[in-house]
Parts: sequence; structure tokens; C-alpha cells
Amino acid sequence: MIRPEPDTPPHPCEIIPGDPACGLVLACDHASNFVPPDIVLGVAPEEFSRHIAYDIGAAAVTRTLAQALNAPAILTNFSRLIIDPNRGRADPTLVMRLSDGAVVPGNARIDEAGKAARIARFYEPFDAGIAAALAAAERAGRVPSLVTIHSFTPYWRGVPRPWHVGILYDRDDRLARPLIEALQADPAGLIVGDNDPYGGGLPGDTIDRHATVRGLPNALVEIRQDLIAGENGQREWADRFARILAPLIAA
Repeated sequence: MIRPEPDTPPHPCEIIPGDPACGLVLACDHASNFVPPDIVLGVAPEEFSRHIAYDIGAAAVTRTLAQALNAPAILTNFSRLIIDPNRGRADPTLVMRLSDGAVVPGNARIDEAGKAARIARFYEPFDAGIAAALAAAERAGRVPSLVTIHSFTPYWRGVPRPWHVGILYDRDDRLARPLIEALQADPAGLIVGDNDPYGGGLPGDTIDRHATVRGLPNALVEIRQDLIAGENGQREWADRFARILAPLIAA
């Protein structure tokens, strides 16, 4: 669904307050498909219902999980087609010119000044929101874990993806490993990706910028989109992660 354009563009981030002493900060890098009216991407409207614009279902899972655990959460209020906050500033896919077969004319000739403007307007407020939540947790006397919530397409280039969920990580698997084991033990018989369907070591991504460089426990969660496209699935997966994360964070 394409979000209606408000009279006043929303703040680049949705900040959900929570208990800074809970030991967890949530982030959703690709929560929204919103594009402010002053940015013209030249992409057909139907493309904004696809994965190229946002992670379907991820925002609802993040909000429900944040409420269940009383955890602070930071969600984007802009489409990844404007700029991808889960990329490093030097990453060539920071501003996508071609995404999953869809040309993005408004990004085709963007120059460094144009990129810098989008970084300042969208990317940096998201970074600042995460940094503030992590700092608040540390002031509360807890070493915070950072968990980011994403979703992935059921098919890639026509090939079905078997995983129900994937847990991604780089060098630090303190949180990722028990998450994987708990999901594998779920009575639903889940197929769990261990650094699948993507590799977890992406230099400059959200986890790298905020957790890896500071030595904080972390995990990137990928849930298959068809499982969280509706409210029932979103609630089911948020409840599942709440049950699993609560004792892990407490420990």
C-alpha cells in the first residue's frame, strides 16, 4: 500500500520511546515507502508496493515487538529508493539507480551534492536516533543489544527461498547464535537461515556503524515477506521474537 502524502512531510524517523534500561534497541531501516512530494524519483506508483521501496511487514513487527518488550525503536519514514540507511556512505548502492529491474530516473544523474543533501535530510537523523537510544541505554547502566528488523522476498530470480527467517551477523555472534538456536527449536519447525538469505558482513551498514564498531551485541533479523504481509503474521512473529529475546537480553 502506498502511504498518502501528508500536508507536512513526516520527520525522517519514527522514534518509539522505551525503557533505556531494558538492554535492547530496535531499528527498522526500511520501514516505509514514503517519498516526500519535493523528491521526484520517476518510478511508477505500483513499484512502491514492492520490496525495492521498503521491507514489507517489517515496520509492524518492529512496533509490536517494541511494545511487547518496552524497548526503544527507531524506524525510517522514507523509502529506501531515496537513500538506503543500511549502507555505508561510500557504498555504490547508497542511492540506487537500478533496483531489481526497475530504473530509478530521479537517481540516475544525482551528483555528490545531491547525495550529501539526502544524507543530511534522511540518513543522518536515522543514525542520530539510533545513537541516542544506545547512549541512553548505556547511561542507564546496561550494555545494549542492537537488533534490526528486515524482510526478504519469497523468491529471488524465480527461485523459491526456503527460509522462514534468517539471522545475520558479522564477527560477533553473541546474540545471533542463541537466536538461531532458539528459532531452530521452535515447535513450528522453522527453516532458519544462518547468515542467509544474505551475508551479515556488510561494511558500513547499520549494525556495523552502531554495534560492531562499539563492541555491542547485535543481530539483523530477516523474515520472509509472505509470512508478515498481514496483521496476523506480523503479530505472530513479533510475539515469537518477544518470547525469544526477553530471556536472552535479561541474561
